[in-house]
Formats: sequence, structure tokens, C-alpha cells
Amino acid sequence: MISLNEIKDILSNDDPAFLEMLAQNARSLTEQYFGRTVTLYAPIYISNYCSSHCTYCGFHNHHKIKRFKLSLDQIKQEMQFIASKKIRNILILTGESYEAAPVSYIKEAVLIAQKYFSGISLEIHPLNEAEYLELFLAGADGLTIYQETFDRIRYQQVHLAGRKKDYDFRFHAPERAAQAGFRQISIGALLGLSELAPDLLALYEYLQHMEKNFPGVEYSVSFPRLRPIKGENFSVCDINDLTFVKIICLTRTLFPRVGINLSTRETAFLRDHLVGTGITRISAGSNTAVGGYTVCTEEEASPQFDVNDDRSVDEIINMLKSKNFDPVFTDWRSIKNESI
Repeated sequence: MISLNEIKDILSNDDPAFLEMLAQNARSLTEQYFGRTVTLYAPIYISNYCSSHCTYCGFHNHHKIKRFKLSLDQIKQEMQFIASKKIRNILILTGESYEAAPVSYIKEAVLIAQKYFSGISLEIHPLNEAEYLELFLAGADGLTIYQETFDRIRYQQVHLAGRKKDYDFRFHAPERAAQAGFRQISIGALLGLSELAPDLLALYEYLQHMEKNFPGVEYSVSFPRLRPIKGENFSVCDINDLTFVKIICLTRTLFPRVGINLSTRETAFLRDHLVGTGITRISAGSNTAVGGYTVCTEEEASPQFDVNDDRSVDEIINMLKSKNFDPVFTDWRSIKNESI
């Protein structure tokens, strides 16, 4: 595995020749293992209630925002709208509240999603293995969970209250999901929340651990950048665009077969230029507010973060095709064995 000093050297090297070599290698590996394809997905936020106090998050329980939880009919309405835009991979998100978004509620959302989507992923509070198994059997096949930071001291500084304070329970959640049968797991760190190089090294080591111990799972990584919340900046280091590109290229070099996700946190300009340079999965036509697609008006909504790429699904499709990439809507479909 790469060393901490090597990561620091790469992140600090701004030599144009080195950067071009890094990018060319990432492009070559991406095409070798993924071809010229990019998978599309969309998020759906179904609850923003939160019982944790994570200082950097727009949903934390000290923020005076409108708390909202979709009814099952509203979940169906939102999903119907997303599916009408050709999207077939959905990411279901909730706030960190076990009371407002219990497993039974998330399970009902998964069962509704089965009617419209072939890929159903979850970005929810950490669960135990039995709970993950219940959601897997209901139809969820993917899990996204970020450790936020792998620095235990920094983790405690920014997670002030609630069950999210339990570093180890969150840290081992991907393993419990893999044991439960989830076929796709996405992990990551919130860039800027802690010192960059140590967090990257810890993420890489954990990803290597997961690949070794759960080889049947399809892995992907995400690198959301910490954004200011209500004008307050919680970043301890600046992750500029050049550094961000280096992270994507380095990750692709170290893990040629791992997917790399890119959300609408990033600008359209950057997303367009990163297609083919490591990125294999992007969100499209996204809204990060509960009920933001059809239930709430823009004035009523309280998004988790501001979308920086507000292009429609069709506009993303046209962008990909203009670059000779194939947008992928379905790369997985569960087929029942009728003989059983």
C-alpha cells in the first residue's frame, strides 16, 4: 500500500508533466476496466430529522430548519417523478434519526422503489447486521456510508451528540452490510474535515481491508468536499480543484477496479472534465431537499447542501454523448429463479 509520505508528495507536486502523467494513467485504467461508460443515479431525501449534532452538517439537530418526513404516498410520488426522467438507480437518504426513520419506514421506501428502479442504494444511519439483512431482503442492494474522518480525535470534536458519536459502530458498518449480502458498498471521507493525507491513507487501507475480506462485493468511493454551512466554514484545509483532481487520479491508479462517484456538489465544469479521468458514476437532475422534486417548493425546501450542477438528466446525457461516453441506466437487475 502507498505510504503517507508518498501521498503527501503527490498532493504537493504541481509539476505539469507529473500531473499530465497522473491524469493519462487514470484515463487509461478507467477505460481499460470500465470502458467508455458512466452510470447515472439520483438521490431521494425522505427525511431530514436528526438526533445527532454533527457541527458541519446542514441537517444536525441544532439547526432551525423545517423538519420534514415524507409519507409513503409522497415517497411514491417523488420516485415516480425521478423514474419518469429515465433514472433507474436510486439513492435513498435520511437524516441521522433512528426514531423518525426507523428500519420499518426505510423498508417501506425500498419496497416502493422496487416498482420503479433496478438499483436501490441507501445512505442512512448505521445499522446492525440483522437490520441490514432485513433491508437487503426487501430489495436494497447498495449502501453508501462515509466515515467523515478517520481521525478519531477530530471525529469526536465535530460529532458532539447523538449515536453518531460512536466512531467504531460507524466504522464497521460496511462490514456488517457486506455480511448481510449487500452487493455494492460505497465508502468515503468528507474532504476538508480533517488533515487530507492521513484521511486518504486510512480510507485506502480500509478499502483494501474490505476487498480482501469481502471479495464478492462491488466497491466504489466518493470524495464529497466540505462546504460552508450558514456562512461558517468547518474545513481545516483547502481542497482546491487541482488537489481534488489529484485525489481522483491517485485513487484510480491504486484501485483500478473500484468505482468512483461524483455528486452535484461539484460544478458542471469540473464534472464534465473529470468524466473519463476516473469517474464512473454521477448523479443527474439531483435535488437534496426532502420532497424537493415534487412535494416542496424551492422556498420551502431545506437542502442538505447546495447543488452546483443543476442540469437535467437529459442535459447530462447529452454531455456524456458529446464526449463519446455511453450513459448507463441499468447495470444490474435481480432475476427471480422460478424453479425454486
